[in-house]
Amino acid sequence: MKKSNFLNGAIIATAGIIICKIIGLVYVIPFYAMIGVTGGALYSYAYSIYAIFLNLSTSGIPVAMSKLVSEYNALEQYNTKERAFKIGSSIIIGLGLISFIALMIFAPTIANILKGGVEGGNSVESIASVIRVVSTALLVVPLFSVTKGYLQGHKMMTPSSIANVLEQLVRVIVLLLGSFIVVKVMNSSIELAVKISVFAATVGAAFGYLFLKIVINKNKKELNKNALAKEEELKITNKDIFKKIIFYAIPFVLVDLIDSFYVIVDSTTIIRTLTDMGMSGSNAEIVLSSIATWATKLDMIIISVSIGFVTSLIPHISSSYVKKEYNEVNRKINQALEMLTLIVLPLTLGLSFLATPVWTIFYGYNKLSVSVFRLYALQALTYSIHWLLVNILQSLNKSKITLGTLFGAFVFKAIFNIPAMKYLPLIGIPAYQGATVLTLFIQVVTIIFMLGYLKYKFNFHFRSIFGNMFKISISALLMILGLLLLNCFIPAHVTTRFSSIMIVLLYALVGGIIYFISTYKFGLLNNFFKLLKSRRG
Repeated sequence: MKKSNFLNGAIIATAGIIICKIIGLVYVIPFYAMIGVTGGALYSYAYSIYAIFLNLSTSGIPVAMSKLVSEYNALEQYNTKERAFKIGSSIIIGLGLISFIALMIFAPTIANILKGGVEGGNSVESIASVIRVVSTALLVVPLFSVTKGYLQGHKMMTPSSIANVLEQLVRVIVLLLGSFIVVKVMNSSIELAVKISVFAATVGAAFGYLFLKIVINKNKKELNKNALAKEEELKITNKDIFKKIIFYAIPFVLVDLIDSFYVIVDSTTIIRTLTDMGMSGSNAEIVLSSIATWATKLDMIIISVSIGFVTSLIPHISSSYVKKEYNEVNRKINQALEMLTLIVLPLTLGLSFLATPVWTIFYGYNKLSVSVFRLYALQALTYSIHWLLVNILQSLNKSKITLGTLFGAFVFKAIFNIPAMKYLPLIGIPAYQGATVLTLFIQVVTIIFMLGYLKYKFNFHFRSIFGNMFKISISALLMILGLLLLNCFIPAHVTTRFSSIMIVLLYALVGGIIYFISTYKFGLLNNFFKLLKSRRG
């Protein structure tokens, strides 16, 4: 199976993730219609907690595996690479089992904390019950994730992308079919439908894992799975490998854990604060579920681009860094930042501009949700760049500075989330936008700091992309001006699903044409295609 250079690998990984996210969005339309706002909030409660335990179980080891496999391949230590995969798999299975047991035992306590004594909406018992069901995924997803990391470390992005699509397809089929049977055929409870929906994650991951096992078995020779240990490898003990996996994994775990805690801060403060300020419990749940689940699903289509770049970038940077090819590392970072901005900036601005019709297509029109989403959509850009830089620093073994930066950002979020909701209305920003405004501010500050650190510590230069970044920004601005002009004749504010689809298609076509022409005139597209043809990655 063919290995991918950096940008080709990034595009393969990104395409797979985007397809998954599109599938994950399309199903939302019938799913949301079946379970409603209350069911959506219940789904959000379960997934916000599941995400934390999933990060504990999977975030570090798969990425560490990708990094470690890439390094051992660069050093041609194939036997050690295989031992690392076996050890990493054992670790991640153990972590998944521990997390599963913890959720099963403490689900009622967690549900009580999430609900916070607020009247109305879902009961504590229902939340605890759904959390227990979704915890079964922790027995399968970790092994699926580490196997993807193993193949990505070999720079084989296609199998992982196919596995992601397969996993998502199976999950959505089980979710929709199960929910339909429960709600429409059996006329049973929304709670049961949500339970089946979250259990679908377990089934989907199992199918994805089986596919990857088949791929590995068919490519044993190319993967050097049966390579004999060289003399220098005999000196590397399993204990040494174990320590290295943990050393690489812990920073990634903590990074994703801190990231998940942002959701928990919102989950435990938004409803209480907004209800204390006079908002009804049901409206407060709408704000929370929009931020924690439904708006995130829409943003993830765009954020998938950064995930694809990170997936491809880590093994390439690790390989170049271990060989001390620092100019090559700098080149790849510049490529990633420029290409990411070229793709993500117009998509983010377009999504925010079309917040009303986009939200209406997937969830039906709701004035409060649309208002939340219009601002929240901007996080697709800040989070994408933020996430890319975090993983770059991790790949360069700068875990302390990364963790210090993110922990400081989290503490800032935890301290000022409630004050932001209470005091931003004094300058005209609604209380329900406070948490989003604070997150955007934090992400921008951390981006500036991480770029400065890369320049200071590694003497990396970004001058070569400043001009192109300016051209990208001008192109995006021209696109928005064109859409504003179009809005004068054909308003984008529509509240029916069919009209929303037509508006989104029209505006996407016009905006896309303007952006394409502008970037072409600036020579940005020529640069992009030249990079794709280059085999230097």
